[in-house]
Amino acid sequence: MLNTSQYQISQHQRLSELRIKLLHLHKLLLETERLTYEQVRGQVSRGELLQLVISHEQFAWLHRLSALIIQIDELLHADESVTPEAIEAINSDIRTLLSPDESGDEFAMKYNTALQRHPDVVLAHADVMMLLTSDSI
Repeated sequence: MLNTSQYQISQHQRLSELRIKLLHLHKLLLETERLTYEQVRGQVSRGELLQLVISHEQFAWLHRLSALIIQIDELLHADESVTPEAIEAINSDIRTLLSPDESGDEFAMKYNTALQRHPDVVLAHADVMMLLTSDSI
């Protein structure tokens, strides 16, 4: 059985790993959306892409995933210990958000489309889900 300090270290490591996996998934989704955008409007630079991600409606659906990554960052950098309830809440939020549904909200529909079209997104999704369902997170 883990003592309190070991548990905190373990949870911090798991949250860090989850953050990395979500960042990878976010990057892949951003790339798929960029490709879709460029098919219609032409190639964009990195600076233009950043502006699009921040302010263009086509990229707005990704903001929800960005917000979850920020929540994990806040948990990882908080002065107080991360509670099991906080971890379960973020895990639940991630599971809920990453539930593809062709007739769901905008994120669910676009996420479903990305999963159907891009094998790398499927693999990244599986990595996140495996971590969420593994012991102790």
